[in-house]
Amino acid sequence: MFYDGRNFEPEMQFQTSRSSGPGGQNVNKTESKVELRFDVQKSELLTNDEKELILIRLQNKISSEGILIISSQESRSQLDNKLTCIEKFYKLLSQALKPEIRRKPTRVPLSVKLKRLESKKYTSEKKQNRNKNFFD
Repeated sequence: MFYDGRNFEPEMQFQTSRSSGPGGQNVNKTESKVELRFDVQKSELLTNDEKELILIRLQNKISSEGILIISSQESRSQLDNKLTCIEKFYKLLSQALKPEIRRKPTRVPLSVKLKRLESKKYTSEKKQNRNKNFFD
C-alpha cells in the first residue's frame, strides 16, 4: 500500500501482544494483537508542513513522544491484524492530510425571510384569537 506514491512501511514498527478478542483458548497462548508505531517527527518521507498537520489533527492518537499508535485485535491471525493496522494508518494519513475546504458564506434569500415572517405572523394571529373571550 502507498500514500501519494510513498511507501511508509520501512518507517513503521510493529509490536505484538496477547489479544483480548475472539479465539477461545488460543487467546491465552498466542500474540495476535498488533500495534503499529510510527514516529511522525523522525519520518523522512513527510514534509515539515505535513508533520505539523498530522500532529494537530491526530493528536488523540499520538503519544507524548510524538509516536502515532494504531492497534488491531479484530482477527485471530497476527498477519490479518497487521494488514488491518497498515490499512488504518493509510486511511488516517489521507484524512489528516486532506486539504480543508473553506465554506463560502452565502446570504439567506429574501423569499425565505419573507416566508418565515409570514409564518410567524400567522402563528401570532392564531394565538391572539385564542385570547378572545367569546362568551362576553
